Amino acid sequence: MKERPLRTTVVGSYPLPGWAELAARHLDEMGPADVAELQDDAVAAAVRDQIAAGLDVITDGEQTRLDFNLSFYGFGFIEGIDRAAAVERRLGPPGHDQRGRHRITGELRAPRGLGVVAEFERLRRIAPAGPTLKASVPGPYTLSGRIVPGGGYPDRWAVAEALVPAVSAELCALVDAGCREVCVDEPSMSCYAHREDPARLVDLFNRTAAGVAGRTRLSTHLCFGNYKGRAVAPRRYAPLFPAFLGLKVDEVHLEMASREFAEIERLKDVATVADVAVGVVDVKSYWVEPAEEVAARVRACLRFAPAERLAFAPDCGLSQTARWAARAKLANLVAGVAAVRRELRS
Repeated sequence: MKERPLRTTVVGSYPLPGWAELAARHLDEMGPADVAELQDDAVAAAVRDQIAAGLDVITDGEQTRLDFNLSFYGFGFIEGIDRAAAVERRLGPPGHDQRGRHRITGELRAPRGLGVVAEFERLRRIAPAGPTLKASVPGPYTLSGRIVPGGGYPDRWAVAEALVPAVSAELCALVDAGCREVCVDEPSMSCYAHREDPARLVDLFNRTAAGVAGRTRLSTHLCFGNYKGRAVAPRRYAPLFPAFLGLKVDEVHLEMASREFAEIERLKDVATVADVAVGVVDVKSYWVEPAEEVAARVRACLRFAPAERLAFAPDCGLSQTARWAARAKLANLVAGVAAVRRELRS
């Protein structure tokens, strides 16, 4: 269960330090020990920023991944695909169609796991005692979006079903390793629920996470895309409900700040079945929300859900936000929430 009401948390990703991004362009010049040192130092930087902000829950910032999920394909975790991704558009304004998709070459499987357990173990080694450590694993529907259906997998649903065993096994391995909080990151479910069967998406999710439900604090993140700070779908939660109330999780993360808190009344619905982590700072905007503004947003959320059901976070992962802005937004998020905590105690 949660340590306290109105806790502060994050989705998963965090911006790479500039030096790490530069160094990553020269991995072919490094030995294994050099790469390990680079990874440790990048995670330590992300942890330091989150600790300095005062967050209750931290992650490794997904510092050793390419984007939040692309490294699962090209780094050889998922087998049965061409590691070289085909990119539909390379020129012009940045967008989701500039992310590559992989062709199927054989049976889809991940015999070495997805690497998230090693990420968590690194985080546990580096992080100080105190905050809760969280790990995020992309769900099968989200992972299927970067694979072109083909062969024995005629459509996206077939690809997603083939990835369920790999994700389920990674979740179980994380919990076995001692991870107290796990996010099954499924932004594609909320992006495409308007055109897919939401009940079928919920069933896919629940079967994927069945092995860890009740064994760890389980959450999911529902947003509308953030690659290069851009959305990829109609930004409405209405198509998800009431079906998504059937998600068997302890916490549901909702993107609210970038949408000017449209559909804030959904907090009441979600709070009947799970805790709600509300996005109260906008990762797509370079306006740093003052702590007073964050506090006002927290008070607005309390009109729709009790304090014991609420947590607060950025709208999405911070990997697409400049590090200076990420630092400032997290610090003000924590300060704003702390102000409301003090009001509730008085």
